[in-house]
Amino acid sequence: MNVRAIGKFYDRYASVYDLVFDEVFRPGRLEAIRAMSLGLGDRVLEVGIGTGLNLPLYPPGVRTVGIDLSGPMLREAKDRMLKNPAGRPSEVSLIRMDATHLAFPDNTFNHVYAPYVVSVVPHPRRVVAEMARVCKPGGTVIVLNHFGSRHPVGRWVEKRLSPLTHRVGFRLDLPVDDVLGLPELAVEEHRRVNMLKLWRLIVFRKSAAPRNGKLARAI
Repeated sequence: MNVRAIGKFYDRYASVYDLVFDEVFRPGRLEAIRAMSLGLGDRVLEVGIGTGLNLPLYPPGVRTVGIDLSGPMLREAKDRMLKNPAGRPSEVSLIRMDATHLAFPDNTFNHVYAPYVVSVVPHPRRVVAEMARVCKPGGTVIVLNHFGSRHPVGRWVEKRLSPLTHRVGFRLDLPVDDVLGLPELAVEEHRRVNMLKLWRLIVFRKSAAPRNGKLARAI
């Protein structure tokens, strides 16, 4: 998997993305938004905003920045906003950006959220470390994703399907440990969501910033 190949895949299928990924993954999205306990004026960074499926789920008064590697996906998100200006947060910015190198200062956002993203990037741990870096102390970092099964049968199936899923842009067998154990991120909630409970919602809380004000980057 590489950034260019992933970007090309989502560029190609941006126009039909919602047909496949909207309803089936919507329950997990709703639970993730609720887990943030969003307040008036909160700043949210959504990593991998795609076509903007989450935009109508944010309450009024929330300031949202959405990033994505795919220009066509961001155009779909912009079209969604134009067609339904009432169904979006009070303030939205859409930016094309690589999630492994977030162009934001440390401690910028109250909440940083990656829906169904960490299994479609080459370096998932680096992405979560960057999410932690730009999150304010006391804020939440939320990962919503499928992770590899720990059951022998499920693990066997995933290992054999993974070469195929890699071709369409995601890892089926990503170990959950790849996103755990990062400095300053404590797991506050970890539960299964969506159909058949095959996806996980992990809510991290960022602890107080270290003395030098910077988070060590895990790569």
